[in-house]
Amino acid sequence: MPEEGVPRAILFNLCGHGHFDMQAYIDYFGGKLKDINYDEKELAMALAGLPSVAEPA
Repeated sequence: MPEEGVPRAILFNLCGHGHFDMQAYIDYFGGKLKDINYDEKELAMALAGLPSVAEPA
């Protein structure tokens, strides 16, 4: 206990188990992932639908 006599706790949160990520790592290091070319017009249309986010001051 600290000098004040109040017990303290360290909070630790671990989230996720990695099962969904592991196959992607295996495929990446195995050279199995393919580069995909996106249509610029479709990409611009999708990005235009995103909300605006103000820059921090």
